Amino acid sequence: MPFAAITYDIEPGHEKELAEIFGNFKRVRGSSITDAEGRTAGTILATAVFLRDDTLVRVIEYTGDLEAVARHMASQPGVREVERRLKPYLSRPRETDTPEGFLEVFRRSLLTTVAEISVRDRGAAGAGTDAA
Repeated sequence: MPFAAITYDIEPGHEKELAEIFGNFKRVRGSSITDAEGRTAGTILATAVFLRDDTLVRVIEYTGDLEAVARHMASQPGVREVERRLKPYLSRPRETDTPEGFLEVFRRSLLTTVAEISVRDRGAAGAGTDAA
């Protein structure tokens, strides 16, 4: 299962407020993602948020098409609420008020995947061996 990570440039010293924003996050309506024609395009399996100093990172584990994942997130009320509440704490503004703006910011703040390793990827052929 692939992962994606997006960054937020934030003002340091607001860890408590940021933890509260994400702690009160309203989960997406469902984990299934559909494309413009209503066909299944993927699934959001899990998300996690990490914070240190002036960087906040949101990690998303998903299946399917990452662009469809981003479009799905752009339409979710909970995601839109988090983006709205984060604005006062950002050191670099993010124009995420529209789905198009959210998608542009998502693409721009996406970290490059260097490696993904999971025991789920081992399968029968890799059973009993360590790849790392």
